[in-house]
Amino acid sequence: MTKRVLSVGQCMPDASALSRFLNTHFEVQIDESDVEQDTLQKLKATAYDLVMINRKLDADYSDGIELMQTIKNTPDVKPCTLMLVSNFPEYQEQAVGVGAAYGIGKSEYRSPETVARLQPYLG
Repeated sequence: MTKRVLSVGQCMPDASALSRFLNTHFEVQIDESDVEQDTLQKLKATAYDLVMINRKLDADYSDGIELMQTIKNTPDVKPCTLMLVSNFPEYQEQAVGVGAAYGIGKSEYRSPETVARLQPYLG
């Protein structure tokens, strides 16, 4: 069964790398979003199994953790798991503190632990 993923705020090379990684290990359909307004519209219209948000959105450099808080506080958003894309453990902990699942770093795409971390959401 294909899982739906929303990738938020990735630059072109990172979006491509994330897409390759996810499609290599899981059966997924990946949608992309660049900024908060588009992200919220998509989350209101579509149910996603996983929303992967960059720590700093490439389009406007807004804060991904703040976007997570906005998503959590927006009433019409369909239920979804949020996950931060960041190599920095301190930001992963902040994301968990606002209700996200512990995420993945861009340098971890070749790690079996990363695949295992995503398995409950995309497997």
